[in-house]
Amino acid sequence: MASTVYDVYRIVCGIHGRCQGLGCPTMGPCPRPHGTLTARRVMSTDDERAADERTATEGTEGARPSTESLVSRLWTPLTPSRRGPRPTLSVDRIVEAAIELADAEGIGAVSMARVGKALGVTPMALYRHVSNKDELLARLADTIAADPPVIPEDIGWRAGLELWMRAQIDMVVARPWYLDLPLTIVLPGPNRLRWIDQAFRLLEGLPLEADEKLALIGTLAQHVLGESRVQAESVAAGENPYEDLELMLQRWADPQTYPHLFAAMATFGAPAEPTAEAPAEPTAEPDQDDVGFGLQIVLDGVEAYVARKTAGRSS
Repeated sequence: MASTVYDVYRIVCGIHGRCQGLGCPTMGPCPRPHGTLTARRVMSTDDERAADERTATEGTEGARPSTESLVSRLWTPLTPSRRGPRPTLSVDRIVEAAIELADAEGIGAVSMARVGKALGVTPMALYRHVSNKDELLARLADTIAADPPVIPEDIGWRAGLELWMRAQIDMVVARPWYLDLPLTIVLPGPNRLRWIDQAFRLLEGLPLEADEKLALIGTLAQHVLGESRVQAESVAAGENPYEDLELMLQRWADPQTYPHLFAAMATFGAPAEPTAEAPAEPTAEPDQDDVGFGLQIVLDGVEAYVARKTAGRSS
């Protein structure tokens, strides 16, 4: 969810029909302060869809639609004409075929021509349902995010967010081609917004403003994206890329150039010596997998931030 979480600002403002003054952190000053981003741009009209269809038919696959146009298509699927025989294609069937192709050969194999061939139709037949390759890829990204995890209502926010993050990592590792999608394609469609909505539910009751919660969700999603890449590449390689770090250091590096790293590696796995700043813990936590350790470090930071906000409200 990381790459476009801040596009939610634009969607929210669009649904309300005017700038909501959310202070979009990655966009700077609102480019449309007088409400020119209207709900009409999020839910496109029949006339706009017809114009988009003509553009897609007359243009080429390389003609890239705007972000707003792609988002509107994700929220308002194209409906083919009812004239003539009953169509044998649908948006869902086209997306399903594209996902099967990506699973088998990677996202680079997905094109209108290849998907058409897999379905036994010409590429032009696809354009009645999908405007171009960008829309197809945007739909792929949203479709594979269709199932947020089932998180109990009574679970704490921290445990809930860990489940939320792990589910995203599992989803990406199962389909590593997702990591090769352009960031401009991974847009806030209906399915992806369900994940973001779920994260907001988990954060209910915390002393945070709405923009803080959204920025927090984006930060967690960025960690998820990085962790997913490491895990996906490890699975593809069939090994942990860090397991042979000590051996590589001994072979290629020298302790004079990297004294602190060598000193740390020499005590790898041994308990840390207590210091005045960091006294020894009374009990040791059980070993965690690499993913779990990273999640706990990130969530420790969130917990510290929430505690600071709580203390500020109390004083």
